[in-house]
Amino acid sequence: MEKQEALDKTVEVLRPFETQNLMTTIQNLTLQQIFSNWIFLLITLGILFFGVYKKSKPVLLTLFSLLALIVMVKYTMPPPGEELSMKSLIPFAAFGVGIGGVLVYFIFIKD
Repeated sequence: MEKQEALDKTVEVLRPFETQNLMTTIQNLTLQQIFSNWIFLLITLGILFFGVYKKSKPVLLTLFSLLALIVMVKYTMPPPGEELSMKSLIPFAAFGVGIGGVLVYFIFIKD
């Protein structure tokens, strides 16, 4: 029984981190709230400092991708329950091609 109780407790702890909950949270927050959160800024600046200090292209590109995906979800994804319309599909595709283009350029072309 201890294993089942531990499993249930773990499921309850991780439930707020489900994809749907994260998407809803990101969509309901404003960019000012996201980028003024001191924990988010501290982690982002720590990763940025590490990437610049080590001159690590993968770390910096991962940070860029994370920030770009947050902005993309905020501006292009419809609220939960609504379908992805053609009006919101074009900016979504443009963001995706832009992020992919930057990654391909820095990973494969600019060596």
